[in-house]
Amino acid sequence: MLDRAFEDEGFCVVRGPDLLWGGDVKKFSPPREVFDGVIGGPPCQAHVQYAKLNRSIGNKVSACLMSEFARIVDLCRPTWFLMENSSKAPDLLMPGYSVQKIILNAVLFGLEQNRARKFQFGSIHGQKISVEVEPLSVPMKIEKACLASEGRSGSIYNRRINGKQKSFYSPRRTWARFCELQGLPGDYLSNSPFNQKGAYRVVGNGVPIPMGRAVAKAVRMRRL
Repeated sequence: MLDRAFEDEGFCVVRGPDLLWGGDVKKFSPPREVFDGVIGGPPCQAHVQYAKLNRSIGNKVSACLMSEFARIVDLCRPTWFLMENSSKAPDLLMPGYSVQKIILNAVLFGLEQNRARKFQFGSIHGQKISVEVEPLSVPMKIEKACLASEGRSGSIYNRRINGKQKSFYSPRRTWARFCELQGLPGDYLSNSPFNQKGAYRVVGNGVPIPMGRAVAKAVRMRRL
């Protein structure tokens, strides 16, 4: 969804391997000094607040692949790069690049979900980006963040009971509502080969489209 947002803002995007289609980023070696920029969102499950809970109940948590993103940037040596991840993700250090860190929430772009994402923009020339947000003009009902696991187990939330924090699951939201919260049409992926669990995973892992487009626009208009 991040690459879709960049395409909507006029970028020509060449996609690398994706696990959903049987690809393996660890075997990916792109050419040097061919691409102006590199964008990507390594799996965030290792950094989210529910990682410990998922491990405790036996759910598989994807490994952190930020080092693979850094390896690809080092191979390509683009003018700029943009990495998206959980707001809890560690900082990315790339020799030769100045790195700007920005945390954005979906509510800043007119979406009714509390979804914070961390963007790290790196530039060889020390450029910065300034992301325009959409001030809310009317009160909104803010829902829980869309998660990739919602198609399997429903929406997760926390509650304190007897002084201890416990996590619970509520029924998953409808597909149309789930897509709407991510800035997508309600029939998105209707002709795709994914089953219900897979479709929720694809959309739940993605960057909300309005947020992605605002970031892509900021990259396009980057400044010194």
